[in-house]
Amino acid sequence: MSRVILVTGAGGPTGEAVTRRFAELGDTVIGVNRTGEGGAVAVDLLDRDAVRELAGRIQAEHGRVDGVVHLVGGWRGSKTFAETSLDDWDALHALLIRTLQNVSLAFEPLLRASDNGRFVIVSARAAQKPTQGNAAYAAAKAAAEAWTLSLADALDGTRSAAVVLVVTALVHDGMRAANPDKAYKTFTDVKDLAAAVAGLWDEEPGAVNGRRIDLTP
Repeated sequence: MSRVILVTGAGGPTGEAVTRRFAELGDTVIGVNRTGEGGAVAVDLLDRDAVRELAGRIQAEHGRVDGVVHLVGGWRGSKTFAETSLDDWDALHALLIRTLQNVSLAFEPLLRASDNGRFVIVSARAAQKPTQGNAAYAAAKAAAEAWTLSLADALDGTRSAAVVLVVTALVHDGMRAANPDKAYKTFTDVKDLAAAVAGLWDEEPGAVNGRRIDLTP
């Protein structure tokens, strides 16, 4: 049976790769971004009421949600710890934490009711091994992981799971074309990430719930 998959942050190369993967599998994919570009649904994920309305609309139209792949991201950093800007923290808090909170809180009831649901975020190794110039980014990613693992605890015993996929960084064909001499050895290709996301449904929910899965090559 075709699954109903929500992909937030669907406008970027990662979102496009994940959306394409599920579409190829015959699933119903609902892409969301802030502007509605590329045929996505336009929703400001910082607007809690708008996200709740989205969840209600999807439930009314499709009856269920089988997956939420939250791909809203961003990076800001500095050369040294002393040069860290708390404006960067404010921006990353909004992008990496607040959008996650709004989406997960709105869709948790639908995931809890699903026969085979998954909630997925993409984190970074920096969350576990922060550097001085990555203070704001690493702290935001660590907070996003903690929030997602709290959701995993809430889903324990259900047919759904919350999972953290970990990368060093992501790469796509456009980046390789722009820098053909760069090896990108520790980067995870967005197509490989998309395959890993889709593969989470191949395992029982209890086997992946609360896991941090490292996808670094």
